[in-house]
Amino acid sequence: MNNERIQQLIRFVQEEPGEPFNVYALAMEFLNNQPEQARQYFDQLLVEFPDYLPTYYHAAALYADLDERERAAELYEKGITLARAQTNQKTLQELQRAQQAFEDDDDEW
Repeated sequence: MNNERIQQLIRFVQEEPGEPFNVYALAMEFLNNQPEQARQYFDQLLVEFPDYLPTYYHAAALYADLDERERAAELYEKGITLARAQTNQKTLQELQRAQQAFEDDDDEW
């Protein structure tokens, strides 16, 4: 985690509040070391920018890692629906594979 980069991203968010990538970049910066902080940024994206497709893959995986299985399943479904609506085949396939792995993991419980 790079504090200088985080400060720069926070400035970008303040300067361009309508740009979802800046919030996404912040979430990704926190993902490995401070997952609860990443979760806050992902949740912000899901509320303020629900059509920002990159959010769904990582947010769903984070919720799965936090053992919030229902929320993870919901986000995979929403992401898949959005990828279809946006005709984004690559992301659709990535989300479907991740959802399948998530469901396979669920079957092991």
